[in-house]
Amino acid sequence: MDNILAWLAAGAVIGWVASRLMYSESQQGVVFNILVGMLGAAVGGWFISPMLGLAAINLGVFNVGAFMASLLGALVLLAILKLVHCSMLVG
Repeated sequence: MDNILAWLAAGAVIGWVASRLMYSESQQGVVFNILVGMLGAAVGGWFISPMLGLAAINLGVFNVGAFMASLLGALVLLAILKLVHCSMLVG
């Protein structure tokens, strides 16, 4: 149960920071921030951490490198979502 709460808390912080950096915080709520943060942590842990040689939050490690990899994953995810949203508006 503690692990789930840690994932939710880390997801909320990572998602909020990513949404602030992508200037999309007014378009999404707390639940979306948590989902983006958790999915960003998964993307960062599976793809970005191994490329940079960093630990992953997915493995239960929480340090600055793992946070940055998760944040980068969340930023990539938000960028993809923005591209899809913009292409739906145009097309």
